[in-house]
Amino acid sequence: MSDVLRQVFTDQVERIDELVEGLTDGLDDEVARWRPDAEANSVSWLLWHLARVQDDHVAGLAGTDQVWTSQGFAGRAGLPFADSEIGYGQDSDAVGSVRLGGAFLREYHRAVHAATLDYVGRLDEAEVARVVDADWDPPVTAGVRLVSLIGDCLQHAGQAAYVLGLAARR
Repeated sequence: MSDVLRQVFTDQVERIDELVEGLTDGLDDEVARWRPDAEANSVSWLLWHLARVQDDHVAGLAGTDQVWTSQGFAGRAGLPFADSEIGYGQDSDAVGSVRLGGAFLREYHRAVHAATLDYVGRLDEAEVARVVDADWDPPVTAGVRLVSLIGDCLQHAGQAAYVLGLAARR
């Protein structure tokens, strides 16, 4: 695999981290937890979900433990659902229970970011082409999973920025 592809993946992962850093810098708890309405996502939930999905998917690709549990973030967060939860399909009550502050969210994402950079730094042609989900046509490779993950993380960062803007203007 060319170094160029590894550099592209690294660049995209760095962009996600820069967005999370910017969103959490000075984020106060009230704003982090604010929801535009009772069914909407908060900045806290969006950034937690972004990091949890990244953690889950990268650990799955790399064959490593998730940062959430292996580094004690799950216990510190004290969320009222299983440590394996990453946010897919959560109802409004579960979304509202994620009331994590900016400093915690930043610390967790930094640890996930480090694990992601470690995995991306080890990518080679065989890993990018490795089939990780044969239930799709065409089967999903590690490279396709990374592209999908990057897109999801960028979308959630954009959503968090939008909610942050709404909170500032309320």
